[in-house]
Amino acid sequence: MCIAVFMWETHPLYPFLLFLNRDEYHSRPTKPLGWWEGGEILGGRDVQAGGTWLASSRDGRLTFITNFRELHSRPHTKTRGHLSVRFLQSKKKPIEFAKEVVKEADQYNGFNLILVDLCSKSMVYLANRPKENGNFVTEVSSGIHVLSHANLDSLWLKVRRYGKDELPLKENFAELMMDTSKDDLSILPGIYSPEFEYHLSAIYVDITGPQGLHGTKWGDVLL
Repeated sequence: MCIAVFMWETHPLYPFLLFLNRDEYHSRPTKPLGWWEGGEILGGRDVQAGGTWLASSRDGRLTFITNFRELHSRPHTKTRGHLSVRFLQSKKKPIEFAKEVVKEADQYNGFNLILVDLCSKSMVYLANRPKENGNFVTEVSSGIHVLSHANLDSLWLKVRRYGKDELPLKENFAELMMDTSKDDLSILPGIYSPEFEYHLSAIYVDITGPQGLHGTKWGDVLL
């Protein structure tokens, strides 16, 4: 799905600063950033499944989600992008909603979910993978964080590449999120084929996959 680089409660001007790339098959129908029906949710939309990878609401809440990379995905599971929509519609606190989702987390393929309430200065991270660790819910501490297709702030080089002490501001977004440099084959996670993993190791992804052109389809800045 994507890689998200964000700063939380640590910048003197921006309480929350987010850079996010969404990776997807280009043939998958998608609507860009816009207000949804009813005028309460602002975000992109996955037309095929109806969910979203990044969205916010008028009351200062926002959410974003990535998939958890695993070799086999189960068919006919619930759509992960609906979790973000449900959070914004629920009006619940991030921790309350996360604890609710934990009860049904096994009905979804692997995901990482960030839930934010800017008014109460609360950010919660929820993951349902790896399976052996059980479902994981935690408050996100202040600082710079990176989320891709493994757990928050994992040791993947793609993630560590931007786990820095400082983030460039929006003027440097293109330079930051269009980085096509790739990692050495010997240090890739080894979940997919080496060639596919190699191309996925870039921040900006551009590859022809089994279903056609796959890569970074959207780039978002939020502050």
